[in-house]
Amino acid sequence: MSAFDNIAAHERTSWSLAQVMGRLGWDQETVMPRGAAEQRGEEMAALEEVLHARRTDPQLGEWLADAVAPDAKGEALLRHVRRSYGRNTRVPAKLASELARVTSVAQGTWAEARAKDDVAHFLPTLERVIALKREEAAALAQNGDLYDSLLADYEPGITGDEIGAMFARMRPRLVALREKVLGAAYQPKPLTGSFGREGQLRLSTKLAEIYGYDFAHGRIDMAVHPFSSGSGGDVRITTRVAENDPFNCLYSTIHEVGHACYEQNIDPAYRYSPLGEGVSMGVHESQSRIYENQLGRSKALTGWLHTQMSAEFGDLGMDPTAFYGAVNRVQPGYIRTESDEVQYNLHIMMRFDLERALIAGDLTPGDLEAAWNDRFVADFGVAVDRPSHGMLQDVHWSVGLFGYFPTYALGNVYAGCLMKALRNDLPDIDAALAAGQPTVATAWLREKLQQHGGLREPRDTITQACGFEPDEGPLLDYLEEKFGAIYGV
Repeated sequence: MSAFDNIAAHERTSWSLAQVMGRLGWDQETVMPRGAAEQRGEEMAALEEVLHARRTDPQLGEWLADAVAPDAKGEALLRHVRRSYGRNTRVPAKLASELARVTSVAQGTWAEARAKDDVAHFLPTLERVIALKREEAAALAQNGDLYDSLLADYEPGITGDEIGAMFARMRPRLVALREKVLGAAYQPKPLTGSFGREGQLRLSTKLAEIYGYDFAHGRIDMAVHPFSSGSGGDVRITTRVAENDPFNCLYSTIHEVGHACYEQNIDPAYRYSPLGEGVSMGVHESQSRIYENQLGRSKALTGWLHTQMSAEFGDLGMDPTAFYGAVNRVQPGYIRTESDEVQYNLHIMMRFDLERALIAGDLTPGDLEAAWNDRFVADFGVAVDRPSHGMLQDVHWSVGLFGYFPTYALGNVYAGCLMKALRNDLPDIDAALAAGQPTVATAWLREKLQQHGGLREPRDTITQACGFEPDEGPLLDYLEEKFGAIYGV
């Protein structure tokens, strides 16, 4: 075989092993016995050792030196493998294995601490995770910026300074919109009542189906923190249920369906390679957010959802217009995943600044809770009442996902650009949404973006789909128009 063919075969096995490792993570979050956490940590560490050895195999380096791509797909494959090989060869195998072991156990420790609102229970583990991530960042950065080296794992081609500048441009308009909305004379009423678990799950399944999620290659399970897992022919999602808050379940489901459909809709010819996955977390988040917000929280689709919920739960006590306001209600709150569209990105900006400071060494883990609480009051005007509403609410830091948070806001920016382009191409899209047919929109996304997987670089993926360079303008315009109309401001 040629050097290129050897690389393709090597990646096929590595990709498959990584999927097995991902399945263990899914199992840990859904059905694994609580007492198995320590053993699962050892299992994850062992798999990471095998994968790290494959990703740093000197033979792979020799093949890369000799490989000639047969076509554009091959060029893209080599680009991914070269980037991965360069990064992985800088990280010692012992460090990679220890990170996998510690973060696997840390996930359970975080969950226990969150349930007990006990920061002290989590703090020693967090300190260990941050120390290991700083060590990893130093190995990757090679005297460059530590945070940027971690960010590159989730959004190649962008720096922390670029994201910080984007956030600085976004913040004034977001804060101004929030103040107008919260000070408006009209305030939508919340949906109240009790909404049974089984009814919520039936509606979640129906929503997944109308968006095009393929249940022959996927499933819905329950988890504390909803997520999507897998790629190719096995893509799973999770949701959660609160009987007094059905929107939590329904919109968590739509969000994760956006991630899952991206993975399911990638060209099967790219499977078993780096091209067979979403190209970056920012692009991935653009799919979950456009499914959830621009489509799912639109006036058109919420009208359809009002009918479905009324059939499932009886009289909701509000008409479709009031229901649309309830779905999009803006109010002070603690939880990022439950935040409205106006304030969501402000949550991300706060986390971005805090985690940059942690990785730079300017903020110690022991001071994180106080820093979080002070910043939250400054940004949201509300004092954090307990740790599970504060620094313990997100799983990300426990599993070492430093550099991940800003991709959530970047995904919102990309979603704003995609929706602008989608509406230009499909001016009658609201009629389809009102009929409960979002697949008209998701088919556009599949054709323009999802099928291409990792073929292009992240920013170019969005540019090619939209027909213009992405920036924050379309998102901010959309938010001001939508919430200005709802609140009359």
